[in-house]
Amino acid sequence: MLPQEYHSWIAIVATIFVFLGLQLRRGAPTDLLFLLALLAVTLCGVITPEDAFRGFSNPALLTIAALLVVAAGLRSSGVLDWVGNKMLGSVETERAAIFRLVPALIAASAFMLNTALVAMVAPVVVDWCRRKRISPSRLLLPVSYLTILGGVCTLIGTSTTLIANGILKTEQERQVVELKEQRDANEISDELAAKRENFIERSGPMGLFELGKVGLPCALVGAVFMIFIAPRLLPDRTDMIEQLGEQRREYLVEMQVLPTCALIGQDVETAGLRHLPGLFLIEIDRAGDTLTPVSPQDVIHAEDRMIFTGVVSTIVDLEKIPGLVPAADRTYEIHPETRTQRRLTEVVLSRTSPLIGQTVRQAKFRRLYNAAVVAMHRNGVRLTNKIGSIRLEPGDTLLLQTRDDFVSAYRNSRDFYLVSSVEGDSSRRHHKAKIAGSLVLALIAWLMLGAVPDLLGDELANLGSPAVASLTIAMLMILTGCLRVSEARNALDMRVLVTIAAALGLGLALQTSGAAQMIADGMIGAVGNNPYLLLAVVYFVAIIMTELISNNAVAAMLLPLSIAVAAAAGLDPRPFILAITLAASLSFATPVGYQTNLMVMGPGGYKPTDYLRCGGPLAALMAATALTLLMWRL
Repeated sequence: MLPQEYHSWIAIVATIFVFLGLQLRRGAPTDLLFLLALLAVTLCGVITPEDAFRGFSNPALLTIAALLVVAAGLRSSGVLDWVGNKMLGSVETERAAIFRLVPALIAASAFMLNTALVAMVAPVVVDWCRRKRISPSRLLLPVSYLTILGGVCTLIGTSTTLIANGILKTEQERQVVELKEQRDANEISDELAAKRENFIERSGPMGLFELGKVGLPCALVGAVFMIFIAPRLLPDRTDMIEQLGEQRREYLVEMQVLPTCALIGQDVETAGLRHLPGLFLIEIDRAGDTLTPVSPQDVIHAEDRMIFTGVVSTIVDLEKIPGLVPAADRTYEIHPETRTQRRLTEVVLSRTSPLIGQTVRQAKFRRLYNAAVVAMHRNGVRLTNKIGSIRLEPGDTLLLQTRDDFVSAYRNSRDFYLVSSVEGDSSRRHHKAKIAGSLVLALIAWLMLGAVPDLLGDELANLGSPAVASLTIAMLMILTGCLRVSEARNALDMRVLVTIAAALGLGLALQTSGAAQMIADGMIGAVGNNPYLLLAVVYFVAIIMTELISNNAVAAMLLPLSIAVAAAAGLDPRPFILAITLAASLSFATPVGYQTNLMVMGPGGYKPTDYLRCGGPLAALMAATALTLLMWRL
């Protein structure tokens, strides 16, 4: 425990340690650095252990965790596939795709966490790009930027605003207690106390649409930028996966059209089966009659058997279409509830396999391995027959539908040379789509009602908590079968959650140690009392730190500082609060500033310079727009 006069400097040094650690050590674990800094200020006595770990029970953090689970429920139930088809299903060009994405993503991200939304939309966009032979680098960065822009239109659009509101509520409660103690001790005059009360009121939590008064104009200006300017700045980088497409194994797969399939009545072109990446429709077997070659105008009928040759990743995509199932093995599981308990697995038959010499229909995979054959590949031979009649040979690679424990059970079996799981395979619970969609609509309505002041009254005030609403809907996602418990656990990004919780504790250390007040006084001494210049400095400090660290951490650390600056200068704290919240949310120039930017980096094949080239001008435009609107409020 060090003397109290050193506490402010300890908090500042701990913050600098995190900042330098992230800059000097590439790939440094953000959560670990913040935890180390938090433990340092706690061990030195700057804050108590209770205050240090209070962030882990912060309602905003619980809300974010619950919303990640809700998003996983939407993905698991196939709602996202449906949304993606509606959003981009009939679009043919890159420009048309941008026109579709701009309003859809901005509107959706205003009421849904943008990190969750990008996790939903990015796979849909990548699939569309593969089908249309367009580089994902042309669209994935706009997806990230558009969700960021939409997130600042409401309080519930981004984790940053939720964290900011939680901090404001805690800070307001602290100031109320401090003022009461000063009054009880007669340390403050009535006139000064009245001014302080007004300041405390203006430092309180934001309303549902308050941020949108500045955020919505920013989003509209940003949308214009994304439509007309961004396409000139974005890279056109060939997808590395596509470059390797010709070298990947080509399987033969036979798909049957069930009577419930949505593709019935559509021609091959309209159904999107004509230009699937890495997949070719060889023929259609219709009640014994064979259609080959297949024309784009051929109409799909119920019970059609369509024979494709292609790569695993696209076969996985075919499996996600409701009512379209593999037909090579009659034991394939098609019932939605039990199908979700099975996975796709690749196996290579060994010379000692008891299946050698038998056809797929004779092999009895269900009896021997509790598995069903989906597709087949034979190295060096382009298979064109129906899979069920092909005799198996050593070295044949089979794509199987198996139980979850198949890989561990047969990895060392003499029947197979190789056993491996297929990445990206996840069966959809399409029969739960309506339930999942209804639950999300209920959540949005619940959050909007809870954000209206005094609407629920004192007796129902607990129902207005975003954490209560989000956790309730997340639990209902699990209880109604839209999501398994294991999937819900996997949806939680612990690195992000720990970073937020630790950053909240570090921000509290800056506030309680007096470091925030010391920095605020130093800033005013350097800049002066000019409110416009102070606001601009606060905004740019926040945006620079956001681009170099992360949005939630910056909001947690700088919000108390912005309130201290406004108090020291005798100014309205509201514009300063909004400035920090916006600056910490509108991160475009680096991949590390916002998690969505990092999420699209790999799939889009982006380099850090791509973010600076496209996101730098956008960040400058957002700063000019936001500061202009905020200065009117001073």
